[in-house]
Amino acid sequence: MRRLLFTVLTAFIGLASAQAAIKGVPVEYKSNGTVHNGYLVYDDAIMAKRPGVLVIHEWWGHDEHARNSARKLAEAGYVALALDMYGDGKQAHHPDDAGKFSGEVRKNQSLMKSRFQAGMKLLEKQSRVDSKRLAAIGYCFGGSVVLEMARAGEKLRGVASFHGGLATENPAKPGKIKAKVLVMNGAEDPFVPAEQIAAFKKEMESAKADYKFVNYPGAKHSFTNPNADANGAKFKLPLAYDAQADQASWSDLQSFLKLVFN
Repeated sequence: MRRLLFTVLTAFIGLASAQAAIKGVPVEYKSNGTVHNGYLVYDDAIMAKRPGVLVIHEWWGHDEHARNSARKLAEAGYVALALDMYGDGKQAHHPDDAGKFSGEVRKNQSLMKSRFQAGMKLLEKQSRVDSKRLAAIGYCFGGSVVLEMARAGEKLRGVASFHGGLATENPAKPGKIKAKVLVMNGAEDPFVPAEQIAAFKKEMESAKADYKFVNYPGAKHSFTNPNADANGAKFKLPLAYDAQADQASWSDLQSFLKLVFN
C-alpha cells in the first residue's frame, strides 16, 4: 500500500510539473495613440505576487533577443515584459534604420518616458506582479533608455544596462535617482570610450546615486547577443558576442535583482 501511494504521489507531482510551464504571451498596449507590441512572460506555477522586470530591446527593435531575456527572467521567478519602444513591433534590418528609430526616441525625452511608462503600467496591472517591486533592464539602446528613466526619477527598485550608451543630455540631479543602478560594459566597446565612462561615474557620484559599474575584459559592443557576430560582419561594425561576458553579466544581474528586491 505504501508503495502504491508513493507511486501515485510521484505520478501526481510529475503531472503537475509537466503542466506548469513558462508562459509567453504577446500583448498590445498603447501610448498616445501608438500601438505597441510587447511580450509578457511568467511561470504559471507561481500564483503568489512577485517582482516585475521590464526588458528594453537593442536598437534593432523588439526582437527574439529581448524575448529570450524575458523568458530567462521568468525562469528565475520574475514576471517579465519585453517592451516595444518603437511602436507597431517595428524592427530595423539595417544600421541606418536602427539609428533613425532609436534616435527618434533618444532625442525626445517625453516620448521615451511616455512609452516606457505605458509598458510599466501594463506590467503593474498584472495579477501576478507586486507593483511595488519593479526593475528595468536594457540592451544597447535599451540600456541607455533605462539609465535615462533612472535619471528621470522613475519609481523603480533598480535598473541594469547591458552594453548601453552612458552619455546624456539630462544629467541626474542630486537625490533624483531612486533606483539602484548597474552598468555592465564591454571593456573593448568603442562606442563607450573612456571619457564617457569617466563622465558617467562623475555624474552618478555627484547625484549621490547607488551605482555599480562593471567592465568585462575583452568584450565588445553587443556582447550578450548571439547574432552580434553576423551583424558585425554584415555591416562592418565592431559587434561581437562574448559567451564568457554574457554569462558573467547575467550572473551579475541575478545578484543585483536579489539585492534590489530584498
